Amino acid sequence: MDILSQDIMYLPGVGPHRKEILGKELGIHTYRDLLEYFPYKYVDRTKLYLISELSQDMPFVQIKGRILSFEETEMGKRKKRIVAHFTDGHGICDIVWFNGTKYIYQNYQVNKEYIIFGKPTFFNGRFQFTHPDIDDASQLQLNDMGMQPFYVTTEKMKKAGITSRAVEKLTKMLISKLTEPLEETLPPFITTHLHLISRDAAMRKIHYPKSVDDTQRARVRLKFEELFYVQLNILRYASDHRRKYRGYIFNRIGAQFNWFYSHNLPFELTGAQKRVMHEIRADMASGRQMNRLLQGDVGSGKTLVALMSMLIAIDNGYQACMMAPTEILAEQHLQTIKEFLKGMNLRVELLTGIVKGKKRQEVLDGLIDGSINIVVGTHAIIEDKVQFQHLGMAVVDEQHRFGVGQRRILREKGENPDVLMMTATPIPRTLAITAFGDMDVSIIDQMPAGRKPIVTRWIKHEQLPQVLTWLEGEIQKGSQAYVISPLIEESEALDLKNAIALSEELTTHFAGKAKVALLHGKMKSDEKDQIMQDFKERKTDILVSTTVIEVGVNVPNATVMIIMDADRFGLSQLHQLRGRVGRGDKQSYAVLVANPKTDSGKDRMRIMTETTNGFVLAEEDLKMRGSGEIFGTKQSGLPEFHVADIIEDFPILEEARKVASYISSLPNWREDPEWHMIALHLEKKEYLD
Repeated sequence: MDILSQDIMYLPGVGPHRKEILGKELGIHTYRDLLEYFPYKYVDRTKLYLISELSQDMPFVQIKGRILSFEETEMGKRKKRIVAHFTDGHGICDIVWFNGTKYIYQNYQVNKEYIIFGKPTFFNGRFQFTHPDIDDASQLQLNDMGMQPFYVTTEKMKKAGITSRAVEKLTKMLISKLTEPLEETLPPFITTHLHLISRDAAMRKIHYPKSVDDTQRARVRLKFEELFYVQLNILRYASDHRRKYRGYIFNRIGAQFNWFYSHNLPFELTGAQKRVMHEIRADMASGRQMNRLLQGDVGSGKTLVALMSMLIAIDNGYQACMMAPTEILAEQHLQTIKEFLKGMNLRVELLTGIVKGKKRQEVLDGLIDGSINIVVGTHAIIEDKVQFQHLGMAVVDEQHRFGVGQRRILREKGENPDVLMMTATPIPRTLAITAFGDMDVSIIDQMPAGRKPIVTRWIKHEQLPQVLTWLEGEIQKGSQAYVISPLIEESEALDLKNAIALSEELTTHFAGKAKVALLHGKMKSDEKDQIMQDFKERKTDILVSTTVIEVGVNVPNATVMIIMDADRFGLSQLHQLRGRVGRGDKQSYAVLVANPKTDSGKDRMRIMTETTNGFVLAEEDLKMRGSGEIFGTKQSGLPEFHVADIIEDFPILEEARKVASYISSLPNWREDPEWHMIALHLEKKEYLD
């Protein structure tokens, strides 16, 4: 048995109790899991400081000296505070403990030399170290210490005594047991060419580095390996997909498409829409299953492009479907499509949870007998009962809201229908290529002519009364407004409380002048739909909401968006919210109310007022927040990375992609002895869903 597959329980220092905690909290079950649990930072332990050199802003430091005396203070029932006065001959500081009296007196002696490692704080005119690491100076060689690794630990772990230091000791124990070099996963062609250290050296140095250079070289090697295998797997998946899934050849541009283009097109297509249409047509005629991600800002005309793609499938004798994440959004798409197809003899139906009984049966029958050309719905479309006569084209809106599994079922509904995924969350191209490497990416980066850019202002809380007076004027002119209540992380209950308080405030403020309604996530879906409907029909003027309106509902008359505590939201979220207004031809406004305390909060507010381009914002958002937050890792199909960060490490990613593309382009590379190691490792490791 491979030593790394060994159960973590058998590592000295673990045992059953710690095994359970490590498994639950960090997913560490084997020696390998522990080996791949990397530190998040390091502290240089080769340097000693004098007490006279200490300052309050220092991170963790080391001092060497001896204990002069101990002092105890009672801290209530059975609790003692113990202070050791400590000197290095250049000053005096204090070491403080709040428990463990017995242990302290047993292990630490007056006048013996120790090395103290901890964070200095200043108290009562003297520096002190609370619960520091203490080592016997005679037993410790400073140059052996090197860089001390720090590991992320959870509250539960700390309670059980598994601190970062404890994890470090376990990792060192594990490395001492690995007497044989670890198996290499990259051939010399790659490591020599890119000056990468061996895998064995990288694994040892990342946990036990002697210098800053050690940590850097170890991380570059491990990041490259991780990104390389992810890229190779994506490319393999994409080529297998292309080989396996022969698609339909939609080579006719027929009567429906031409009629629509010449009679029903509401406006001239933008250059970006024409380019994307060209890419889609080439895909649809190729005989390969289309698997394309269509990105475009809110209001850029994605739905129109999707509809024209569906008409190509219909002209070739096939059906099309469109799937949206919510019922209200599906209904909106249905209305939009029916509006577009006015006067054309095509049957378009809705399939969501609301469609029941006789009507539902009619829709199911119409899909089987082929009389329905387009069905619009929610995930109800992928239920087992739903059968199509000939599904040729599937469109998925807000694709990041559907898991990888759901998208797979959709593909299986026909005999490999063409799939067009749409998203209004702009993902920078760099990231899209990595995250959705099995998809081709099209981008609509131009707004239709006549769309007025949304004017965005950032105000402080104290300026809100002036804004509400201005809003009164806008409502009198016949406009409507959204007011978004602040986001409280981790607490739905507080979110709700906030929203209720805000709606009551505004109801009082606008009494007799405007009608205020409240929308929040705890409401039943039909209640939500009703409130939205009333807002659409202008029965209410101001809609106070938590972020439930984030996705897609179209109210052309709503021209004002006020976001409270806007600095609590990410840029992508703010952009999505802002995109709820500006749907009609009137001038629209977004007002960000925030008193940000942090620099990044101020930066976000500034960027929002400077640009309305979603792609510029997405790039900025990525830089500020990293990739994990932008799309839930699980949903996007992106693997979890141990060491790499696809934003920060983009240069390494590009390098990894180059090498992966070169290898995957070689015919039968998996059989080639030169690449045997890679093929073997790829089989072992499932890098993607």
